[in-house]
Amino acid sequence: MRLISPSGPFPTEQLNDVGEKLQSVGHEVGVTTGRKRRCGWLDLVVLKHSHACNDYTSLNLTKLDVLDDFEELKVATSYSYNGQKLDGFPANPEVLDKVEVHYETLPGWKKPTTGAKSFYDLPSQARKYIEFIETFTGIKVKWIGVGPARDHMITR
Repeated sequence: MRLISPSGPFPTEQLNDVGEKLQSVGHEVGVTTGRKRRCGWLDLVVLKHSHACNDYTSLNLTKLDVLDDFEELKVATSYSYNGQKLDGFPANPEVLDKVEVHYETLPGWKKPTTGAKSFYDLPSQARKYIEFIETFTGIKVKWIGVGPARDHMITR
């Protein structure tokens, strides 16, 4: 069971060691406040809903390097509510706050991606992660962030 946040529902938020690792490795703190940002696994249910509303032509996947040291990655692919699978993203925030998230587990790559200059420089499991996102959403990942510097961006 998740703790309800005053900042609103965040079904894939990780209030555990995973969330702390995502925060620390990704330097996820507010610049002005210094407050830790909420972190969680990639939620493809939200992304598909956002795409349906906004009709994206491509995606920019940032901070891929933050995932370099995970044994496995979880990606949210569906929700259920009261034991019933939902067809998509719920409009009601009270329902959203109580959904059960269903994840696909993908293998991590345990290799650095920082410094990669092309898609094929990435570890094969990182490429499969990106391809999974593209297949699930139907949106091409055109840019991939692999580090903190401006030139740590792969363009496909």
